[in-house]
Amino acid sequence: MYTSQCVKCVDLCFLKNGIMKIHLSRPDITEKEIEAVCSVLRSPNLSLGPKVPEFEQAAADYVGRKRAVAVNSGTSGLYLCMLASGIAEGDEVITTPFTFIATVNCILMAGATPIFVDIDPDNLNIDPAGIEKKITKKTKAILPVEVFGSPANFDKVCQIAQKHNLPVIEDSCEALGSRLNGKKAGTFGKMSVFGCYPNKQITTGEGGLILTDDDSLADTCISLRNQGRSKQGGWLAHERLGFNFRLSDINCAMGIVQLSRIEEIKAKRSQAAKWYQEILADEKRLVVPAEPAGCDISWFVFVARLTEKYTLQQRNSILEAMLAEGIQVSNYFPPVHLQPFIVDKWGYKKGDFPITEAVSERTIALPFYNNLKKDDVAEVCKQLKKILNKQS
Repeated sequence: MYTSQCVKCVDLCFLKNGIMKIHLSRPDITEKEIEAVCSVLRSPNLSLGPKVPEFEQAAADYVGRKRAVAVNSGTSGLYLCMLASGIAEGDEVITTPFTFIATVNCILMAGATPIFVDIDPDNLNIDPAGIEKKITKKTKAILPVEVFGSPANFDKVCQIAQKHNLPVIEDSCEALGSRLNGKKAGTFGKMSVFGCYPNKQITTGEGGLILTDDDSLADTCISLRNQGRSKQGGWLAHERLGFNFRLSDINCAMGIVQLSRIEEIKAKRSQAAKWYQEILADEKRLVVPAEPAGCDISWFVFVARLTEKYTLQQRNSILEAMLAEGIQVSNYFPPVHLQPFIVDKWGYKKGDFPITEAVSERTIALPFYNNLKKDDVAEVCKQLKKILNKQS
């Protein structure tokens, strides 16, 4: 059952003296972001002001798309993509069971049905080889996820989508700055969404970005995020059902500065990933993440995997032992199809998507963020190896 998958990221009962020495994730906020936010606070425009379109234009320019629409979360962005694409009750959307729950929630929120395809065991993204057999007359879109920032297989997914005249809605929430064969994440789908939560490459505190080259889709998302208002109508004129999914100028001011630092941020994260790769290079009990062929990954997290000889219970005990040493780790991700409410609705069971399940049972997300120190990486690896030795 899913409940056996769940291990808390932080549980003080496991910590020596209740002190967390090395955190799983930390934002990277400089004085520039603080001053940008304070500048907005000194202005009369806390929301619906000039920083929103400025952030949107900067994002569109960086990713290489015509339009960007800022929203209050990546989840909201994915949901608005569903609505703008006309996806509704009775429709089906093909996606992966190895993802954060928001990917699937946005399909359900639109009234549609998620259709799962198992993952590629090498890069952990949706396996293109399994997509075509799941396409039916009800299929209205494919929603692939750049898991952990990797766009591997996305060219193949798009070829299948084009063959069947289906739009790709790209969940790029973890992949800002990644590339596949030189093509940036967020430019594969008809629409794409980036997340700006504090653990992402850039943060706005809370927030997300919808990217598209289609003016009609962008305008629809702008209306939907702002209570269904139209460009032409006034504040109390609403042309469709809408929501308050706006992102404030305060958040956008932070985002503008963060985005201006994206190459610096990518470099820091790449360096942290290389430290882990170097120290764990000879560790035969782990599958250490590396960049798939053709990929330039903007690292989101660093998730190692235990080899197949380890059980779920052993993985969980390793996580607890790491937490007891004051090192914050986590499992990443539990299979979506085994989440209780998904099981209740569709009756999925263990064994339905065996690759996803096998990977999920062995994941160990290690501390990873911009300003992680080499000494901290060394300490994480030292403690992990010590705990693995005790398990052997």
